[in-house]
Amino acid sequence: MLGLSDAGWVVGLVCAAVTTTAVLRGLSRYDHALGPADLVTLTRAMLACAVAALVADAFVEPPAVTVLVGISVVALALDAVDGWVARWTGTASAFGARFDGEADAFLMLVLSVYVARSFGIWVLAIGLARYVFGAAGWVLPWMAAQLPPRYWRKVVAATQGVVLVVAASGVAPAPVSYAALVFALALLVESFGRDVLWLWRRRRPATREARALAAGTP
Repeated sequence: MLGLSDAGWVVGLVCAAVTTTAVLRGLSRYDHALGPADLVTLTRAMLACAVAALVADAFVEPPAVTVLVGISVVALALDAVDGWVARWTGTASAFGARFDGEADAFLMLVLSVYVARSFGIWVLAIGLARYVFGAAGWVLPWMAAQLPPRYWRKVVAATQGVVLVVAASGVAPAPVSYAALVFALALLVESFGRDVLWLWRRRRPATREARALAAGTP
């Protein structure tokens, strides 16, 4: 229907299958049923899968820039809708918050892959940051601690999305898009850096306490 290549179809269907499996596992883990806000987030996640298919297709055929940008804009717009629906219906949940973050992260990743084709591989840092942060928690347990809510994270995430879409569309001159991407990456480094520092500062007292207990000190 979208005139995708075989690579595009494979990537799109695999992403949709992985997303569906992850959602089902998450619902079981959190003992949660899909609510109205979750359905909006699921729509965003499937739109991100469509963007992933178009990005894969762009490596073997001329990119469908208009369609890719259009779907991305809708997905970004729905990012504000699911939170509003959750508050309006009183169905906010830990599952919904996690699902929302993962949907955002995946869309940023696939957009950064597309934009990196024109602006350099360094743009992938924008899309990979969330996954590197999560992987660090497997190696450093203190990095996996629960972070407090912070509105600035949403602002930074929205900025990444807007900048990546503008860069993908090609509507702005290349130097302007390049500067915007550098600025977006700097915001991301600042945001993740602040979270890492917060986690580190709360890790050290726990470490001293553990050492004291090991030494038999009250």
